[in-house]
Amino acid sequence: MLEYISAPEAAKKWGISERRVQRLCEDDRIPGVAKFSRMWLIPKDAEKPVDGRHTRRKTKDGKDI
Repeated sequence: MLEYISAPEAAKKWGISERRVQRLCEDDRIPGVAKFSRMWLIPKDAEKPVDGRHTRRKTKDGKDI
């Protein structure tokens, strides 16, 4: 049986805001997430999704910073 954690617990675990976790759930970015009433249930072993809001910067010679 899968164990779940809440959005506040995931926020603390991943070092991001609770609202950001909720948004990741809404956008279906966390596999196995479920919504029960108004509470998001996140699999305990789920990994923090990569933040796609920022692009990588490159130096003039094309290397990542």
